[in-house]
Amino acid sequence: MLDLAALSDLLKQPQKIVITTHHKPDGDAMGSSLGLYNYLIQQGHHAKVIAPTDYPDFLSWLPGNENVIVYTESKEEAAALIAEAKLIFCLDFNALSRINEMGDLVGSSSAYKIMIDHHLEPADFDDYRRWDINACATAQLVYDFIVNELKHPELINKDVATCLYTGIMTDSASFRLPNTTAGVHRIVANLIDAGAVNWRIHELVYNSASENRLRFLGHCLANCLEVLPEYNTAIIAVSKQDLDRFDVETGDTEGVVNYALSMASIKLAAFIVERTDRVKLSLRSKEEFPANEICKKYFNGGGHRNAAGGHSDAPLPEVIEQFKQILPEYKKLLIQ
Repeated sequence: MLDLAALSDLLKQPQKIVITTHHKPDGDAMGSSLGLYNYLIQQGHHAKVIAPTDYPDFLSWLPGNENVIVYTESKEEAAALIAEAKLIFCLDFNALSRINEMGDLVGSSSAYKIMIDHHLEPADFDDYRRWDINACATAQLVYDFIVNELKHPELINKDVATCLYTGIMTDSASFRLPNTTAGVHRIVANLIDAGAVNWRIHELVYNSASENRLRFLGHCLANCLEVLPEYNTAIIAVSKQDLDRFDVETGDTEGVVNYALSMASIKLAAFIVERTDRVKLSLRSKEEFPANEICKKYFNGGGHRNAAGGHSDAPLPEVIEQFKQILPEYKKLLIQ
């Protein structure tokens, strides 16, 4: 294991560094990765962000995005960079399975692995860990890593601040979740002072939908929403045919589950979507309801208490029925 002093010493000289994050990266995954990238290049490091898969177009404007390598599109280049790296930063994930086939490459690499993450139950693959399940976003932890551990607040420039603000904003649901503490708001204020244009970032992330995406959302709410009032639960289930009909792209399903959760009576919301290879679930909950427990116990997944995900190899109708059959187990929590 590395201690902070040893890691700091390594970072005093230019190093070959890979930064990676979980598959299908979201705003926190790419915001924290590119925030760290923009910090490291100021010190002369040879850094590269490698995303395991593609990610939404509404994140393509992030500073440094033009230099990101998508593993599924450039496997040989990515593998060479991982093999040559002295340090690999693993951001916003806590198990190598979360980066798909890249996991084998990272796991077998001789590079030091640095995990910065806020998810439950981290696997033991890292050499240095900045981990806090109470953090609202990995971008918050990257800020803390740069400012308080490495003691470089002066290197939070506009590009770093913009990326980290994006990560915190998206993973906190625009600063609405309970873990958006006073300390988080102080960090956000510092990021704005450093050059993050808060209103512009919001516009670029949330007001950039395509017509197809908006029509798909309307279809989900009008035709795919099922409310189970006896369990204060709502389900939006989408078939592969629905995805094809609206030409759904990566990122178009982002946040759909939150519309189901927005109803006053709903305590648990599920977005269940039939993908090409499997059925995927996104769960969101209010208050103390453990959405992550359902995903871990029944759907090969996990996550945060109020935001979790999983998957199943069963057909879509069976997955929907399985989810419904689980609800009686949690009825007391759902109706209290």
